[in-house]
Amino acid sequence: MSLPRTVTTAQFEPELRRFESLVRSVDAAGWDQPSRCTGWSAGDVAKHVVGQFADVAAGRFDGLGSDEATQREVDERVGKGPSEVADELAELQPQLAGLLALFDDDAWAGPAPGGAAGTLGEGVEALWSDMVLHADDIRSAIGQTAPADVDPKAAVSHIADVLTQRGWPAMTLQFDGLPAFTVSGGGEPLTGDAWAFALAATGRGNPQDLGLDESINIYA
Repeated sequence: MSLPRTVTTAQFEPELRRFESLVRSVDAAGWDQPSRCTGWSAGDVAKHVVGQFADVAAGRFDGLGSDEATQREVDERVGKGPSEVADELAELQPQLAGLLALFDDDAWAGPAPGGAAGTLGEGVEALWSDMVLHADDIRSAIGQTAPADVDPKAAVSHIADVLTQRGWPAMTLQFDGLPAFTVSGGGEPLTGDAWAFALAATGRGNPQDLGLDESINIYA
């Protein structure tokens, strides 16, 4: 189950602006630094994120999120630097905000477009989660740490959805400062640092720090 529509629509656009600012801040050397996304530089990560939003704005939903689509998004922006990619995202933001404003609660709970699994709300949340986590991939590549106010709730909610779909044993993700997210109906609470969990559950951090093993990685 995704976050409430009102929460996502209120916070999605500010997160877009934050990602734009991060991309714009990367210098030429940092743009070409290898990222923890195998085979991609920091710039490639940014191109994928912006390309994904361009696909959404254009109604290109088939295959969205697949390896082929993500690589195409990067390839379509070969040679573009930080300013050009940030400018593209800035131009997309009004269109993306306009799309979000069209959805009511019934649409939010309805099926995701393009035959994707889950609801529309879960699809939007997956995009939000992807953006927040890829922002950290860029920061990691250029030697920056996550800011103190990094917002992990979209990632934690998305991870809970994916784990539930995979039949992960019941548990409740109960992190300070966030609502509780249930996995497979809820069960024993998992506490700790929400951002550390988001990184560990997407192959970016150490799950052992949370008493988990590598099987928690939703991308494995």
